[in-house]
Amino acid sequence: MTKWIMQDVLGNPSILVGIFALIGLALQKKGFVQIMTGTLKTIMGFVILGAGAQVIIGTLDVFGNMFQAAFQLKGVVPNNEAIVAVAQKMFGKETAWIMVFGMLVNLLVARITPFKYVFLTGHHTFYMAAMLSAILSAANVTGAPMVVIGSLLLGLAMVLFPALLQPYVRKITGSDDFAVGHFGSLGYFTAGTIGKWFGDRKVSTEDLKVPKSLGFLRDSSVAVSLTMTVLFLLVAIVAGPSYVERSLSGGTNFVVYAIIQGITFAAGVYIILAGVRMLISEIVPAFKGIADKVIPEAKPALDCPTVFPYAPNAVIIGFLSSFGTGLALMFVMPWLGLAVIIPGLVPHFFTGATAGVFGNATGGLRGALLGGMANGLLISFLPALLLPVLGSLGFEATTFGDSDFAFVGIILGNILQLFK
Repeated sequence: MTKWIMQDVLGNPSILVGIFALIGLALQKKGFVQIMTGTLKTIMGFVILGAGAQVIIGTLDVFGNMFQAAFQLKGVVPNNEAIVAVAQKMFGKETAWIMVFGMLVNLLVARITPFKYVFLTGHHTFYMAAMLSAILSAANVTGAPMVVIGSLLLGLAMVLFPALLQPYVRKITGSDDFAVGHFGSLGYFTAGTIGKWFGDRKVSTEDLKVPKSLGFLRDSSVAVSLTMTVLFLLVAIVAGPSYVERSLSGGTNFVVYAIIQGITFAAGVYIILAGVRMLISEIVPAFKGIADKVIPEAKPALDCPTVFPYAPNAVIIGFLSSFGTGLALMFVMPWLGLAVIIPGLVPHFFTGATAGVFGNATGGLRGALLGGMANGLLISFLPALLLPVLGSLGFEATTFGDSDFAFVGIILGNILQLFK
C-alpha cells in the first residue's frame, strides 16, 4: 500500500512541486506556519491553473468549430496553457520531474559558468518542461532518459536565453541589475536586432502621445475580453446564426452566445493568471533563497512585463503591430500549405509588447513597429511548423504560442527524428 501511495504522490505534479517548495522553505529555516502555508499555496496554484486551462480549452473548441464552419479552414489558436493542460494528462509526472531537476541544472550552470542567470519565471519553466516531455515522448524517449535529457535541456535554456537578451536589456534599463527570463526570447532578440539595423533611435515611441481611448489595452484582462469578444462575434456572424444556434449554443441567440464565449475565454485566462501568481509567489522565494546561497553575483531572470515601464508607448505599438501581422498571415498561410494560425491575444499581447520595447531601445518608433511585426511573423510561422511534431501525440487542436517553445521543439523534434 505504501508503494501505491508513493506512486500517487510522485506522479502528481502539483504535490511534487509542493514538496519542492516545502524543502526549499525548510532549508531556509522558515517557521512551521510559513512552510505549510507556502507548500499548500503552491499546490493550490497548480490546481487553479488547471481549472483555468479547462475553461480556455472549452472556449477554444467552440471557436475552432465556428472558424472552420465560417471559412472552411482548420484554424489553430496557439495557447500555452491549453496545450500544457493536455500534456499534463499524458506526461504529468515526467513534466514535474523535468521542471524540478531543470531548475537545479539552472543553478549548477549558473554556478560554474560566467552566465549567472537564475530563471524565475516559474510558469514558463513549467511550460517548457511540458513541451520537452511531449517532444521526447514522440521520439520514444521515456522514463529516466526522458527526465535526464529534458532536465539538461531545460536548465540550459533557462540560462542561455536570458544571456542572449542581456545586451539589449542593458539598453532598455540602463543597468545590469536583472535579466528577462521569458521564452519569447527569439522574438525579442529579433526585434532588438532589426531595430538596430533598420530603426532610428532619435525618434522614440516615448516621444508620442498615445490617445487615452487606447488606455484600456494596458489592462490585459479587459483587452482579452474585448478582443476575444470581437473575434467570436465576427466569426459567429460569418458562420451564420443558424449554425451557431443549432450546433453550438443549444438555441441561445448567436450574438449573446459569442459575447459570453469571448468573456469566458478572458475569465479562463484570469483564473490561470491567479493560479500562476499564487504558485510563483510561493515557489520563487523558496527557489531564489537557495540560489542566493549557492550562486554569488546571480542575476534574477524575470518575466517580460518587467520591461514594460521603461517604454509604455512601445508596449501598445509592439502589441498592435504583432497582432496585426498575425491577422494578415492568417489568410496567407493556407497558400503556403500551412495550418492556419489564428492569432491569440495572450501571446501577441505579452510577446508583441515586449518586442516593441526591445525594438524601441535600439531603433525607436520604427524599431518598435518592425520589431512587433517580426515577432508576429515568428509566432505565426513557428507554431505552424511545430504542429506536425506535436500532431502525432494528439495535439492537433492547439500549439505553443511563444517563439522559444516552437523553436526548441522544432529543432529537438527533427534531431530526435534522425535517431528514432
